[in-house]
Amino acid sequence: MTSVFRKQRRDVDPDFFRAEAAGLRWLGAGGGPVVGVVDVGEDFIELDRLESARPTRRAAQAFGGALARLHDSGAAEFGSAPEGFDGHQFIGERPLSSRTHSGWGEFYAAERVLPYLAPAIDAGNIGADDVDATRQACTLIADGVFDDGDAPSRIHGDLWTGNVVWTSDGVVMIDPAAHGGHRETDLAMLALFGCPLLDDIVAGYEAVHPLRAGWHDRVALHQLHPLAVHAAGHGPTYGSALGRAARACVALADGGR
Repeated sequence: MTSVFRKQRRDVDPDFFRAEAAGLRWLGAGGGPVVGVVDVGEDFIELDRLESARPTRRAAQAFGGALARLHDSGAAEFGSAPEGFDGHQFIGERPLSSRTHSGWGEFYAAERVLPYLAPAIDAGNIGADDVDATRQACTLIADGVFDDGDAPSRIHGDLWTGNVVWTSDGVVMIDPAAHGGHRETDLAMLALFGCPLLDDIVAGYEAVHPLRAGWHDRVALHQLHPLAVHAAGHGPTYGSALGRAARACVALADGGR
């Protein structure tokens, strides 16, 4: 019998754990290697218990390929919530918009970066120059400067290294903020806090779905979202990092014109 891991909190939105379950099931339906959902309610979720193991190159490459196939399974629109779920979504404990857009840039700026800028300002975690840089970058992004015509991907949405569990059976993903987004966003999040064997993950990914030329240069672009979320609640270090990433985006856009 599979051992169960239970998370329970009574101080959360009734959709908090339901959103997690819906995201895991949606990613699993797309072929993603995710933890199994046993049961869920308003104040709890029960998951298959995972036993950690040492990261290996073989597991990393297999995970990269599985992640590419998951992304290729697609989503209806940019910003789409998991199919069949119409409740509130979250990234960590912060609200996550489910408003949809036909273009990636307008979605990303309006729903994934700018909503977290005001809380960061209110918390005193970002300076005026970094605010200006972030808004300038978002204007360019919303104008479609970085749009590439790719269809929405089915992404994990919060794929930092803490949500990547290495087991004896390979990598298993946990705690998603799943939605229709850009494939490079998941990869940029893996890079943000130093996922082990990232080069092998990328190699496995590209063996299934080669990435568009210049993706390394766009890592800062796709890190704006997690940096903005962290700037809203985790201190001024992230506000400064958000400003630096925004300036890198502006420079990249200027270099392409």
